[in-house]
Amino acid sequence: MSIRLANKMVNFQTSIFNELSAYKKKKMQEGLEMIDLSVGSPDLPPAQFVIDEMTKNVQDPAQYGYTLTGIDELHEMIATYYTEQYAAPVHTETEALMVMGSQDGLVHLPMVLTNPGDIILLPDPGYTAYQTGVSLANATPYPMPLKAENNFLPDLEAIPEEIRKKAKMMILNFPGNPVPALATKEFFEKVVKFAQKYDISVLHDFAYSELYYEEKPISFLSIDGAKEVGVEFNSFSKSFNMAGCRIGYIVGNAEIIDGLKRLKSNIDFGVFLPIQKTAISALKHGADFCQTLRSVYKKRRDILIQGFSELGWKVDPPKASMFIWAKVPESFTSTEFTYRLIDDAGVVVIPGNAFGKSGEGYVRIGLVQPEELLTKAVKKMEMSQLFLSVNMV
Repeated sequence: MSIRLANKMVNFQTSIFNELSAYKKKKMQEGLEMIDLSVGSPDLPPAQFVIDEMTKNVQDPAQYGYTLTGIDELHEMIATYYTEQYAAPVHTETEALMVMGSQDGLVHLPMVLTNPGDIILLPDPGYTAYQTGVSLANATPYPMPLKAENNFLPDLEAIPEEIRKKAKMMILNFPGNPVPALATKEFFEKVVKFAQKYDISVLHDFAYSELYYEEKPISFLSIDGAKEVGVEFNSFSKSFNMAGCRIGYIVGNAEIIDGLKRLKSNIDFGVFLPIQKTAISALKHGADFCQTLRSVYKKRRDILIQGFSELGWKVDPPKASMFIWAKVPESFTSTEFTYRLIDDAGVVVIPGNAFGKSGEGYVRIGLVQPEELLTKAVKKMEMSQLFLSVNMV
């Protein structure tokens, strides 16, 4: 018998992430030390009170059944959190929904909002899961380039009129991955007006909302009219180091949330109850932990930015997220520079073009190793003398 995969599987090929992982493994087998700054997942544990809450609840035999949806207490805590943090009131019964990690929700939402062939406006470069959602929905992506000259915000005016009229959905991500840019209130206000004019539903991915430094990010839902046109996803993975727990939530437009709720009711049976209760505790008591976490990432950021500067590599410090978005030397492509860093310095990063065509010329560097390893990574770059032989930008 000949097994034939679905036509859509052409959109799910082996990625550069797998290739780099295999190349790193090969180098390590050759006896070379690798410092991996390519990972997009926290390396630190959650707060002890989070672990204690989980431990307490998993001891209860009554908590092992299907939950089906988010419990009322979780939705109420989400609403309280958004009111206190962003002055964005959320109705607990109709404007909040738990998901199995924000990626679970944002990958499935395009199937709720679009038909095959409909256009979805995507950030370019952007988180790779956005394209996954587009492919699963058989929709058509239209890239919105994120350029330095526009502060890495999409230029809505550059979108052709015929595309605007056909678009059904727009995905945004501030602070972003891979580009750690912040949106302004003025930009979000433009997005709301744009969406209202062209009947476009907006998905804002706010997974890095708590990882900021000098300036607190703006919630899309805090903008007048935002709930009329869109929703915001948030996550416990990055803010509270609960990545393996797979829990997140969506807040905003009631009709959009009801559509996702209907879809989800057909494909899963909810999140383990002890995880939901732990998430409640994280939102309720996590302010001090988030402040400490920000301090850790800021120190890591500053070590790399200062170290790069001493190498002659001028890189802008990110205002938020757990990534640095760095322009590569002029004589390299993103991929060439990535492999030279591995070969010459034993440091692994991600080439920017892995996240979209407009990512060419950059690399993404994760703040996902302890300070001593980041210092060592800079030293290894210096010893490689790679930066002595190229024109730095």
